[in-house]
Amino acid sequence: MRIKSQKDFLAGLMFLVTGVGFAWGATTYTIGTGARMGPGYFPLVLGILLAVLGAAVVFGSLVVETEDGEKVGTIAWRPLGYIIGSNVLFGILLAGLPKFGIPAMGLIVAIYGLTFVASLAGDDFRPKEVAVLATVLAILSYLAFVVLLKLQFPVWPSFLTN
Repeated sequence: MRIKSQKDFLAGLMFLVTGVGFAWGATTYTIGTGARMGPGYFPLVLGILLAVLGAAVVFGSLVVETEDGEKVGTIAWRPLGYIIGSNVLFGILLAGLPKFGIPAMGLIVAIYGLTFVASLAGDDFRPKEVAVLATVLAILSYLAFVVLLKLQFPVWPSFLTN
């Protein structure tokens, strides 16, 4: 069989591998049943659904004819680096790195850091718009995770709360 859409083939393969990975990882937890779900039930079901979706996309890329084969272009390394870097920065700012002497900065600072660094991945950077977006995301995240879900993690920098 010939690949008729490289983009669809690689995207489907990525979904398939990620779904299998999540489903496999979920088997290390108690799965439970539909009525009494264990901690591994939800990731297992999502992993299976993602793998099925990936298999369907891969199948479509082998069956559906495209005009030019939808070749995969070059990888956009700069935006990819900013997006991955912003997520790493979020984790570091949220919890800190005690081994390296970096204190936990909390949810609010972490969201601002994530938003500003991720916005650098685009072609144009508008600091005022990014600041408004970061503020809205910080407020909504605080309301969702701290107020409604009552999750216990640092909201403000540790040196301000201790």
